[in-house]
Amino acid sequence: MSTVGDPTVALGQPPWEASYSRRVKSTSARALGLLLGYGADLMLGDPRRGHPVAGFGRLAAALERRTYRDSRAAGAGHTAVLVIGTVSAGIAAERVAHRSPTIRVALTAAATWAVLGGRSLRREANTVATRLAAGDLPGARRRITHLVGRDPAALDEAGIARACVESVAENTSDAVVAPLLWGAIAGVPGLLGYRAVNTLDAMIGHRSPRYAKFGWAAARLDDAANLVPARLSAALAAGLAPAVGGSARAAVRAVRRDAGHHPSPNAGPVEAAFAGALGRTLGGVNVYGGAVEDRGTLGDGPAPRTTDIARAVRLSAAVGAGALVVAAGWAFSIGPRAR
Repeated sequence: MSTVGDPTVALGQPPWEASYSRRVKSTSARALGLLLGYGADLMLGDPRRGHPVAGFGRLAAALERRTYRDSRAAGAGHTAVLVIGTVSAGIAAERVAHRSPTIRVALTAAATWAVLGGRSLRREANTVATRLAAGDLPGARRRITHLVGRDPAALDEAGIARACVESVAENTSDAVVAPLLWGAIAGVPGLLGYRAVNTLDAMIGHRSPRYAKFGWAAARLDDAANLVPARLSAALAAGLAPAVGGSARAAVRAVRRDAGHHPSPNAGPVEAAFAGALGRTLGGVNVYGGAVEDRGTLGDGPAPRTTDIARAVRLSAAVGAGALVVAAGWAFSIGPRAR
């Protein structure tokens, strides 16, 4: 790497020391950007108009009309084009901004804000709880479809409460912890790339007749991307269980005993940890488009009640804050030594 024109070298600083200084500035900017982006999501939630994730979804749907074939190879190609393109855009943006720490912070903050969904998740869950508390079961059934894909028609109050708590648990990992961790590890390319993977999984990763083959690569890539974040989420949920009147020991026991019963390798540990932390039983039989899926039994205790949604929301917020500390700490402290 050329050091011509580097003011730190001109002042007599050795090239290796100047390089280290640049890395520290880079990771400091990354950590600050994550903090500011998290704060923006906390205060503002998702952008009301022109949401980048929605734009990516429209692009993916348009490309699918050209690339769709009932085969794994076609789906893998579709996924690769979109994910590699998104990561490349993030790399290009960071290269443009690399000379200005201020721009680097702003870019990371904007990307973090765009991909996080913590405030929106908690808002939707609280809306479901409010409608249940008011006795508005039809309204709660309509609203729960914003969070889950299961058929709400046959859900009673307990079923809606369970669905809501499970969604809060899973999406805390998917929409908060995982983006922060990938942002800490890989900056803007990590933030955007992870959201591309997760969005594609939501669009084509389910096992419907149309996507059983075409969505296979997107689903497997999402599983890989969430492997570590899901376990960090479970660990944080267990450690922070006392914040909602729960037991860390019960959460750990539920993860060890029950997580493997869930068909998802990543949702299982997180939902089991929330179940144990809340002292409630999650999981069971769900219906998706007429197909029945048994997700096993997670945790001990009674089924969730409407009041447990608020507890799940508080635990979600605590886990998100814990993940921010881990991510910012990684970016600031460990990042320079790892490069």
